[in-house]
Amino acid sequence: MNTMLRKSVLGIAGLAFTGGVFAGPIAAHADAHPVDSKPVAVSVQGAQSKIELNDEQTANAKAIIAATKKAGLPERAAVISIATSLQESKLENLGHLGDANDHDSLGLFQQRPTSGWGSPEQITNPEYSTLAFLKGLKQVDGWESMPLTEAAQTVQVSAYPDAYAQWEQQATDIVAQHWNS
Repeated sequence: MNTMLRKSVLGIAGLAFTGGVFAGPIAAHADAHPVDSKPVAVSVQGAQSKIELNDEQTANAKAIIAATKKAGLPERAAVISIATSLQESKLENLGHLGDANDHDSLGLFQQRPTSGWGSPEQITNPEYSTLAFLKGLKQVDGWESMPLTEAAQTVQVSAYPDAYAQWEQQATDIVAQHWNS
């Protein structure tokens, strides 16, 4: 690493550390008031995409949220699940699409029976497919604090590992809207 780059990196790191040292004591004395609990994105990456949801897509998002609650997982897990489903199927419970299909991928998460996700009937059941996805997510060490796209990719093993990030804001908004309903 050249000297100029090293000094720049060290300077930025020093500023970040100094900011934390001074902000920490101030934040500790801040007046704490309860705030609405919303699933805050860990760090939204890149340009965000958004689609308008129809009734079926909204019902599927609610099914993902219900399955996440059933699994005893927090809102962040629902955000990751919904963002993953937005990327994989646009929250549509897809059956076999023939030549347009990616291998034998089915359902909200485009899971494959031949990869051990379950039978076609199971994979096209929103609760089952979500619980299967969440089972994989729980096996990812540190998923709660890692970038959404990294957590989703570790479970899904997609050919497009960075594609999940574009749905984080919409997934966060969907979970915030429906988590307590």
